[in-house]
Amino acid sequence: MRASLSHLGGVRTLPCVNTDPPDGTAQFEAQRFELLWGANAGRVHAYALRHVDPHTAQEVVAETFLVAWRRLADVPGEPLPWLLVVAKNTIANQRRSLYRKRAVEVELARIAHLAAPAAGADVAAGERTRVLTALAGLDARDREALLLTAWDGLSTTAAADVAGCSPEAFRARLSRARRRLAQSAGDDEPSERRAAHSVDPTAIPLRSRP
Repeated sequence: MRASLSHLGGVRTLPCVNTDPPDGTAQFEAQRFELLWGANAGRVHAYALRHVDPHTAQEVVAETFLVAWRRLADVPGEPLPWLLVVAKNTIANQRRSLYRKRAVEVELARIAHLAAPAAGADVAAGERTRVLTALAGLDARDREALLLTAWDGLSTTAAADVAGCSPEAFRARLSRARRRLAQSAGDDEPSERRAAHSVDPTAIPLRSRP
């Protein structure tokens, strides 16, 4: 059984984890893994792309699901937060001895690439650019709080697990991030247009989820 990354923009595949299951238990595990991959690989890939380049993102997805296969019994019924924690740790391990400052322009380019408008979304191009610029200007923790909830669709409790903090601390971080995003997006808009275009930036769909 082999899970492919080809639909994620690459041709890499996970190592074969079970070619000929010898019994019903192994067959069940193989089928469960296939379902786990099909339902979550795109979301894990999108998460990885927010932190690393496309090539490394593929490696992160592969490593994340190898860990999931080896620890299949530990994967909870709600697997996405668990998988994102594994992906986060994988990225941290790759960066442990490295320091790289990410400029706002680099962040904006990456977010803009990921955040193509959803089909049929009634969002003006200028408004979208303004929100993306404001999002890129946030510090990494505030930006991630917004993306874990608005992009990945996690509850605050699940997002707190991924962020490595308590739900209370995450809710405070999310509230602060929303406030800063709204303020930053508003500051970038000409004052004469601000009243006529008063929109909550966190309500603007950046892109339909994977």
